[in-house]
Amino acid sequence: MVFRILALPRHDRLGASSRMRFFQFFPFLEAQGLKICVAPLLPDEYLRSYYAGRPINWVRLVIAYLRRLPILFQVRKFDLIWIEKELFPNLPAWPEMLLRRLGVPYVVDYDDAIFHNYDLSNNPLKKLLARKIDKVMHAAELVVCGNAYLAERARQAGARRVEILPTVIDLRRYAVRRRPQGKPPYDPQHERIIIGWVGSPPSSKYLQGITPVLQRLASKFPVQLRVIGAQFSVPGLDVECRAWTEENEVAEIQDFDIGIMPLQGSPWEQGKCGYKLIQYMACGVPCVASPIGVNGAIINNSVNGYLASNMEGWFAALDSLCLDADARRSMGDKGRLMVEQTYCLQVTAPRLAKLLAEVITIEAA
Repeated sequence: MVFRILALPRHDRLGASSRMRFFQFFPFLEAQGLKICVAPLLPDEYLRSYYAGRPINWVRLVIAYLRRLPILFQVRKFDLIWIEKELFPNLPAWPEMLLRRLGVPYVVDYDDAIFHNYDLSNNPLKKLLARKIDKVMHAAELVVCGNAYLAERARQAGARRVEILPTVIDLRRYAVRRRPQGKPPYDPQHERIIIGWVGSPPSSKYLQGITPVLQRLASKFPVQLRVIGAQFSVPGLDVECRAWTEENEVAEIQDFDIGIMPLQGSPWEQGKCGYKLIQYMACGVPCVASPIGVNGAIINNSVNGYLASNMEGWFAALDSLCLDADARRSMGDKGRLMVEQTYCLQVTAPRLAKLLAEVITIEAA
C-alpha cells in the first residue's frame, strides 16, 4: 500500500529550513514507498527580495496565502499532512484546528523557536497569538523538533508525541578537502588563514559580537574572514563576501580553515539547531561557537572544536587554531566522524520515514 503525504514547507528550496528539514528527505522517503506531494507557501522570489532588504510585497504575500487555501480543501486525499512550523504565519491557528476537527492527522516540524515570534513580540497584534504555536503543537499527532529546547516547549504545550530529529547534511554532497601533501612547514606569520562563516543576511548580525576578536587576531596573523551569503565588513580586517548558492556552498566551506558560529544569548537562539557547525564538520573544518542551545551538544570542547563564552575565550580558541594546523586537522577529522555517526541524512532519513509511517498506521488502525 502506498501512503500519500502532503508536505507543506514554508519556503521553496532557497529557504534553508525547508530545504534541510523537508526537500532533502523527499527522494529517500519516496524510495521507501511514501508518495510526497509538496506545496511550499512562499516562493524563492520572496526570500530573494527579503534578503536584498526590499520592502515586503504585500500583494504577493496575500496571493501566496490564497494559493495555499485550495490545497487545504484537498487534505482528505492524503494519509498525512506534514507541516513546517505553521500553515499561515502571523494568523490564528484556525486552519490547524480545523484539520484536527476533521480528523485529518498532521505532523509539524520545528527547527527554530518560532513561538518566540509571538510570545516575545513587542507587536500587540502578534502578542495576541502568544499561544498560537502551542495550539498547533497540541493538535498535532507528532511534533518533530530539531533540539531539546523546542521539544520541551512541545511537551509543555501538551503535544501527543514529541521526537527530536537534528538538522542534518547528506554525506554524498559533503567531503573533506585534504590539503596537498608535501607542503612546507606551516608558517603562522605568512600563510593566510581563512576563518569562515556561512548564513543569511539577517543572521550576519551575530558576527558583530566578535569583531574586536577578529581585529585583534588580524594584528597577529594573516587572517581573512570569508562570509558566504551576506555582506559584512570589519575595519582593519580582510573580509571577502561571496554569494551563496546551493551548488557552491560545499566548495566554499571546504576552503575554510576554521568555521565560526557566534550567537547571542536570547531565548530565540536557544532554538537554533547548529546547522552551520554540522556543515563545517562535514567538510572536516574545526569549529568555534558560542555555547548556546544545541551547540554545546554538537561541539565536544577541545575535541572537535571549541566553545567560547566571552571575548577572551573566542580569542584563545581562534589563536590556538591559527597557530596549530595539526590541531585543526585533528579536530576536523573528529568532527567529520561525529557527523557520519549522528548528523547525516543516511542516519536520520530511515528514522523519519519510520516516524511518518507510524503516524499513518496508527491513524488508519
